[in-house]
Amino acid sequence: MKRQNIQPPSLSKRVVGGHVLYSHVVVVEGKRTIFVSGQLARGPAGEVVGPGDMRAQLRQVGENIKAALAAAGATLADIVKTNTYVTDIEEFFKHVDVRMEYFGALPTSTTVEVRKLAHPDLLVEVEAIAVVD
Repeated sequence: MKRQNIQPPSLSKRVVGGHVLYSHVVVVEGKRTIFVSGQLARGPAGEVVGPGDMRAQLRQVGENIKAALAAAGATLADIVKTNTYVTDIEEFFKHVDVRMEYFGALPTSTTVEVRKLAHPDLLVEVEAIAVVD
């Protein structure tokens, strides 16, 4: 199996103790299955985008996933699976239109409410799997 880890320059790297904690994108050769790590509402410098604003955070997460997929030669239309973690599921469902802008191809999906994410200002995290012919 050939594996390629990609850290798109437009996405911040999470570094703790001098170690990058995860890859934003992993490409496995074969049928070109692309795994995108959980994306948070962080801008290119690692800053939280839209503190307290689920709508703004969903949009930033969508843009981050789009950038990650582009770095691997894929598009949002290639997503086959998403896992979504939110701190307030009722608030999340008020913004389904934003989600559909990014994931309108209707990939398989799991959405779970969680107590908290990696930073107290973060409200949503989405990971994705895409497949390219």
